[in-house]
Amino acid sequence: MRRRGCSFSSQRPLLLQLGDMVTRQALKGRETAALLRGIFKGSPCSQRSGVLRRLQVYKHCVPLVESGDLHLGKVSEIIGLLMLEARQLPGHALAELANLFVDVIKGGSLTNGKSLELFSTVLTALASSKENLVYGKGELNGEEFKKQLINTLCSSKWDPRCVIHLANMFRDIPLSGEELQFVVEKILRMFSRLDLQEIPPLVYQLLLLSAKGSKKTVLDGIISFFNQLDKRQKEEQKVPQSVDLEVATMPLDQLRHVEGTVILHIVSVINLDQDLGEELIRHLKTEQQKDPGRALCPFSVALLLSVAVKHRLQEQIFDFLKTSITRSCKDMQFLQASKFLQDLFPQQYDITAVILEVVKNRQLDARKAAVAGFLLLLRNFKVLGSLSSSQCSQAIGATQVQADVHACYNSAANEAFCLEILGSLRRCLSQQADVRLMLYEGFYDVLRRNSQLASSIMETLLSQIKQYYLPQPDLLPPLKLEGCIMAQGDQIFLQEPLAHLLCCIQHCLAWYKSTVRLCQGDEDDEEEEDVGFEQNFEDMLESVTRRMIKSELEDFELDKSADFSLSSGVGVKNNIYAIQVMGICEVLIEYNFKIGNFSKNKFEDVLGLFTCYSKLSEILREKAGKNKSGLSNKTARSFLSMGFVSTLLTALFRDNAQSHEESLAVLRSSTEFLRYAVSVALQKVQQLEETGQTDGPDGQNPEKMFQNLCKITQVLLWRYTSIPTIVEDSGKKKGKSISLLCLEGLLRIFNTVQQLYSARIPQFLQALDITDGDAEETDINVTEKAAFQIRQFQRSLVNQLSSAEDDFNAKETQSLITVLSTLSKLLDPASQQFLQFLTWTVKVCKENALEDISCCKGLLSLLFSVHVLYKSPVGLLRELAQDIHACLGDIDQDIEVEGQCHFAIVNAKTAAPTVCLLVLGQVDKVLEEVDWLIKKLTSLGSDTSEDSTQASNQTQALEKGIILQLGTLLTVYHELVQTALPAGSCVDTLLRSLSKTYTILTSLIKHYIQACRSSSNTIPGRLEKLVKLSGSHLTPQCYSFITYVQNIHSESLSFVEEKKKKKKEGEAAAISTVMAKVLRETKPIPNLIFAIEQYEKFLIHLSKKSKVNLMQYMKLSTSRDFRINASVLDSALQEQNSEDAENEPHNDQSSTAEQTDENREPKKKRQRKK
Repeated sequence: MRRRGCSFSSQRPLLLQLGDMVTRQALKGRETAALLRGIFKGSPCSQRSGVLRRLQVYKHCVPLVESGDLHLGKVSEIIGLLMLEARQLPGHALAELANLFVDVIKGGSLTNGKSLELFSTVLTALASSKENLVYGKGELNGEEFKKQLINTLCSSKWDPRCVIHLANMFRDIPLSGEELQFVVEKILRMFSRLDLQEIPPLVYQLLLLSAKGSKKTVLDGIISFFNQLDKRQKEEQKVPQSVDLEVATMPLDQLRHVEGTVILHIVSVINLDQDLGEELIRHLKTEQQKDPGRALCPFSVALLLSVAVKHRLQEQIFDFLKTSITRSCKDMQFLQASKFLQDLFPQQYDITAVILEVVKNRQLDARKAAVAGFLLLLRNFKVLGSLSSSQCSQAIGATQVQADVHACYNSAANEAFCLEILGSLRRCLSQQADVRLMLYEGFYDVLRRNSQLASSIMETLLSQIKQYYLPQPDLLPPLKLEGCIMAQGDQIFLQEPLAHLLCCIQHCLAWYKSTVRLCQGDEDDEEEEDVGFEQNFEDMLESVTRRMIKSELEDFELDKSADFSLSSGVGVKNNIYAIQVMGICEVLIEYNFKIGNFSKNKFEDVLGLFTCYSKLSEILREKAGKNKSGLSNKTARSFLSMGFVSTLLTALFRDNAQSHEESLAVLRSSTEFLRYAVSVALQKVQQLEETGQTDGPDGQNPEKMFQNLCKITQVLLWRYTSIPTIVEDSGKKKGKSISLLCLEGLLRIFNTVQQLYSARIPQFLQALDITDGDAEETDINVTEKAAFQIRQFQRSLVNQLSSAEDDFNAKETQSLITVLSTLSKLLDPASQQFLQFLTWTVKVCKENALEDISCCKGLLSLLFSVHVLYKSPVGLLRELAQDIHACLGDIDQDIEVEGQCHFAIVNAKTAAPTVCLLVLGQVDKVLEEVDWLIKKLTSLGSDTSEDSTQASNQTQALEKGIILQLGTLLTVYHELVQTALPAGSCVDTLLRSLSKTYTILTSLIKHYIQACRSSSNTIPGRLEKLVKLSGSHLTPQCYSFITYVQNIHSESLSFVEEKKKKKKEGEAAAISTVMAKVLRETKPIPNLIFAIEQYEKFLIHLSKKSKVNLMQYMKLSTSRDFRINASVLDSALQEQNSEDAENEPHNDQSSTAEQTDENREPKKKRQRKK
């Protein structure tokens, strides 16, 4: 032993020299493999010295290949040879080598992870070793030793850089189920320590590893991780962030991109491993029973939808989602109706909302996503010398990506980074139109966030526009439109959105001149450098303006004879050309107006550009009229910015400066231009209402949009109230009057402000009241301000209603009513102003015999909506029902209805179906309220709480309210069921409403039956009066009305029978329609009869329980099921006889005529008998 020891110690210098030799050979790129083979050949594992030399080589080579000093090819060569020789090592050597790897991993010495390929081989060989190995104070076999090593490894700290390499390594090692669980859990714990972009490759390795097992753990870990990230991101959105640096730990777009990549990995692995998909569904079903919010988060729903796209699991997934949504909706309904449940489940998850969020956040195509990401980076990486956010006056939305930069950012590095990104984006300017469009819309925001990038951005835009700009001063047109389109086979596409490019240039140039140049100070060198592109742009825009005005439509290959249909390639091309030219004209209109400084010449140029625009607009409008396709009828979106529209309208209608009078007279002389300006304002407000933002600068800035809305409203309100439509002379020009357009714009603005800026309504109304502009915001009385505006529109409506028939404008009247309805929502129902408005509305309906259906409907709807906030409308409904009855007459022609008239708005043209259906609609709303109250009454009746006095008082109050409502409603029905309503919707709706009323009456009777069972209380006298009223004023009239309905339908059927006899060709369809209509309109009759009989049935029960004979008020009805109508029977028999006569061989025309006469007779009898 002593000799061996001496021999080993004497070999140590030799072993070190051996390692140095391997290093030198490897670094010089020489035959390292040959050297290693020689060493291994001279170091047999049968000798202890040979094992020691081999171990020394392994221990030296592992840090060598991880050092990064060797070429990858050399590293692979060394590792490959070491892996081949590793299996020859004895067990104790493998154990020592494995411990070495564990120490390397724990020490964070791994760089490229190539040595881990050797580690997997060592562990595999170790597991198959039969040798007993020393571990601590005991001994373990190879398999147990490997298990302890993996346990130790998974319990130790890992360098985040080596996680992916380790996950890949474990795929090559045989693992037991317990060992695999150790490994998977360790890798999942490492997710939180990695950068977001490192997650997808690690997930992919983990999914491949799951082929060995632990699929549930892998899926649960991935879903839980992204669920937590989603929650964190939502929490961060609620916290105010730094406006300047926009620091955020979780950029939304980056998170969505990573989630999308991970989902793609999971789907691809599921396509290879069907069991993984089955396990996903099983796991989510299990979790859904425990915690729906955890199981169905946005990530898991997106994953399920992605798996379902092209997979055999589609049906299972959709069934699961359907069940989840249904369950969630039911839960939410219970929660919304119960404060008790809300306290128990404060964070209940709405699965429907989760799914909608996933659908809205679907990924854009790769190129557009990349461009969006680049632009966001440019916006958020600050460059030294850029203007502050306050100078830029830009509001960043919560949905924008926030760059993860810290307080001590490196502005110089950021500038280099941004310039590199700009270089990449320049290459995107050769991509599809959507990609270019995204760039043009994003450059302006980038410029304002990073003003130091102005030169690079402006030079990029200048280079791009020069590709289409024709510099020759006399060449028409000034731009090459043919370069903007691309043909693929028979299809034509827009390649270059030229108008958007020019729009981007115009806005960037305007901002640069107004902001950057003013802030540059004495930096003469930079100023001289920037003047180049600035002067180029100004000269170019001036030349394009001049030549666009001179250009004729033929210069653009467009005229009235051109094909504009979307079904041909030529038509598509012409449409693209027309929209681009119109957009260019609008961009130049805004540019020349802004730089014109109220110059008469510039405004003449503006009008010249508008002339070109309007010619094309008129052609497209004419062509759209001929071609009824939906695409053709869509109006092209205006390129004017919202801020400019407010400036333009103010100048056109409200600028009284004497120095501006001559130049503005040029624009004001064109009624078409004035109409165009208001129309664009209407379009912008509509876009804001529908999307919450508008195109152009500050379009996503809520504060700027609100300010623009206030300015536009001021102008439109002044224009409409100053020059009413009746006064305005629209001449023979086509289109709506300017006043009517102003009114439509006001209506949209009032709706938009209430939807988007409800918290700013006081400031909005304050801005409209120029007489009280100095009032403090705390003193603003919304009701008073709204009432002031309401009075202006009330005067306009009265003027319309009192105008001559030829001057009456139904469209304007309808809009005025809608405006009043919208503004009335701002009034406090308890205020005097609200009562005054209600009184005025009632007066208008009583005094004006409106015959226009739309206006009548709007005015009555306004009356109901206001009246219901003041008190129950049942009294109002009774008066309207009496007017309908008086107007249409009684079902018994011998009865003359008293001519009492409450509301002039109810007349021969409006009574049916308009007013009748509106009254029945309001009656149904009252019935729904009564039904809800009865259910509340029932719940109070089942309440066994100690405070019986309070419950009793509340019960009595509810009972009184219910019976009063129903009693008045019965009088409403009393009038309607005696009215000679025309066949159709009125009859059908009334029959259904009556069925609903009897059902509710039955529910009330059931409540009292239950009350009689639980106590000895007698029924109240008011209920007895209600039953008496139903027996005297409703049920008998219902049966008479049923007979009336059957009569009018019998007449229709008789008409059909006559048509059948005459057998006219082409009338088969009309006959079928009439018969179907009769069947449809008589279908509610059996339901009504059943409802009446049920009501009477429970009245009998209540009479027995209460010992009060309620049936004394009810006239027992004749059973209608088996009633034989003699006239109908005679008619059927005679019809059969006539058909038999026609079938005889010697039937002539005279006999046919006789049969026809006979067929008519029963009809008369039927009418007389009924």
